[in-house]
Amino acid sequence: MRIGDAAAAAGTTPRTLRFYEQRGLLDPPERTATGQRTYRERDVARVRIVRQLLALGLTVEDVASMARYLHLIEGDALPERGIPLDLPGQEQLLRDATRVAGDRLAALDAEIARLSRFRDLLAACHAHVERAPATRSG
Repeated sequence: MRIGDAAAAAGTTPRTLRFYEQRGLLDPPERTATGQRTYRERDVARVRIVRQLLALGLTVEDVASMARYLHLIEGDALPERGIPLDLPGQEQLLRDATRVAGDRLAALDAEIARLSRFRDLLAACHAHVERAPATRSG
């Protein structure tokens, strides 16, 4: 299928498919004699997987670092119970997945701490304004 059809089937845009290809999230597709990209159902399934991983909060770099394992996921949805433990090369996969998850958790914890500080500051400002006497002009 051509790029527009593949993008529509995956719920995205042709520009996104080209971006995923550039970043290593999607293997370069076959091309017609005239140079047009052609995609297979497995490419569409991979794009759906990539989109799910990004929706979980992983970065493009996170997914790119794990791209060599994406072919191990069957179908077009992430497994409900995480990584199956009977995969070829699972030791390296588990190390890489643990690293990516650990990095993302650390980033989330830092963002939660930043937002908590901001919330506390905003709450203090709000309380200060509410306690201030109202000024009337008149």
